[in-house]
Amino acid sequence: MSDRLPEGTHIGYVHLQVRDLGRSLAFYRDLLGFREIGREGATVLLSATGALPPMWVLTARLGARPKPPRTTGLYHVAIRLPTRRDLAQVFQRLLAHGWPFQGFSDHGVSEALYLPDPDGNGLEIYRDRPRDQWPWREGRLAMVTQPLDVEDLLREAEAGPAQGLPPGTDIGHVHLHVADLEEAEAFYCGVLGLEVTQRDYPGARFFAAGGYHHHVGTNIWAGRGAPPPPPDAVGLLAFTLVVPDEAAWAGVRDRARAAGVLLRERPGVLWLRDPSMNPLRVTVEGRFSGEELEV
Repeated sequence: MSDRLPEGTHIGYVHLQVRDLGRSLAFYRDLLGFREIGREGATVLLSATGALPPMWVLTARLGARPKPPRTTGLYHVAIRLPTRRDLAQVFQRLLAHGWPFQGFSDHGVSEALYLPDPDGNGLEIYRDRPRDQWPWREGRLAMVTQPLDVEDLLREAEAGPAQGLPPGTDIGHVHLHVADLEEAEAFYCGVLGLEVTQRDYPGARFFAAGGYHHHVGTNIWAGRGAPPPPPDAVGLLAFTLVVPDEAAWAGVRDRARAAGVLLRERPGVLWLRDPSMNPLRVTVEGRFSGEELEV
């Protein structure tokens, strides 16, 4: 059995702790266009399609405080749109509502908008270029950070207020603050079975399955040895890595057991934390169950 995760591996839902559920829904549901598909107590499930599985799980915690600077945890969640026109439509909608942006980048492999959610959680909204246009250097992927031509992007937008999100919208990747890049690589490659796609980006390392540019990004920009955020801070409660079949899932389970990092398991669900205490779940495609939302 290969210890590399197969093509078809992808990021599933992201579970965030938020301070005010109504404020978060006004952003994720009413402005971005995700659709509410379930609610229980202080937890709401959202998707782009209006059907399971979710893409976002939002759980409100009364009195949750901002994530302290110079801690590990979420850097950003990246929402991937199918086309450049789709990206332009969402960009136009956010501009019309006066939402603040933190940056605009052309990464060679993609075009990306950066912004905070209402709690300051980082978001990237992006579209991929076709794979045959991705830049390479000495046989390795070479993502870059160049200015994005936002005026050219906006010319792609259609007139009139577009609502909702297009079919094919998903979570393309998750980018995390970690305490140590070597430890991160040992976990995301050695335990999970992802492959390094770029290691020469300053202070960062990127991992993926199936030849994608990255499903997980890690960086030490919060400081080498940074501690995890406190449990009452807004931010990441977990992200999910979805594998295409039981064999791939069992491989992760066995490697996690051998490494002593498996917190608990149920059929089709593994609960793990990386060496920087970032929480994640590994699930099998098509096996979503509400029980896995337990923190």
